[in-house]
Amino acid sequence: MDKTLKRMATMQRMQVTGLELFYKNGYYNTSVDDILKELSLSKGAFYYHFESKEDFFIQIIENLLVRKMYSMLIEPIEGHENTLDLITSCFEEALETAVHNELDFGFVLSNFVNEFNGKNERIMKHLNDILRIWEANLVSAIQRGKFNGYIDRHVDSEGVAVYLMSAYIGVRTLMVEIAPSARKYRFMSQLRQYFKSLEPKRDNSLNHQTVYGSAN
Repeated sequence: MDKTLKRMATMQRMQVTGLELFYKNGYYNTSVDDILKELSLSKGAFYYHFESKEDFFIQIIENLLVRKMYSMLIEPIEGHENTLDLITSCFEEALETAVHNELDFGFVLSNFVNEFNGKNERIMKHLNDILRIWEANLVSAIQRGKFNGYIDRHVDSEGVAVYLMSAYIGVRTLMVEIAPSARKYRFMSQLRQYFKSLEPKRDNSLNHQTVYGSAN
């Protein structure tokens, strides 16, 4: 195997294992020795690839968390179809992975935000960057839905985005080991009801048609 590819494969394996241990035990309760013991690697091998434990964790954020968040919660709602349908399908699929796999990266993100808040500004900046990108993407999708007529023009895009992020993180917390499938079903049922309240009001649509009908 080419040396560069071998190095990349080793780094990937180290980061995946590191993330699992950090998720299970917490960042501050997981030492570099714990990671090396799990991987059967020497300390020299670790510091050949990473400058420090903090650098190792930041690379995990950039290489694993960012990619997973983008593929699971950002990319799926970037189309031009009905925005509310896109978000519904996105949340449905993201939560379904959580039903079968407790190591769901969207939830891991909220765990780490809670762990590092007030303790490590450098790491918090990277975690908050992910949240800001997610929020900006949701706001953009909601604005697009308003422009395309799928969402009422009076809806507060920023408020809806924050609500959706809070709701997703909250239900992921509740799904841990406690009837995850049932909680997902109830959450999605209520989400669909909420989205109905965001759709254009029927009276507004009728008035719009009447005005344009009279003009013609």
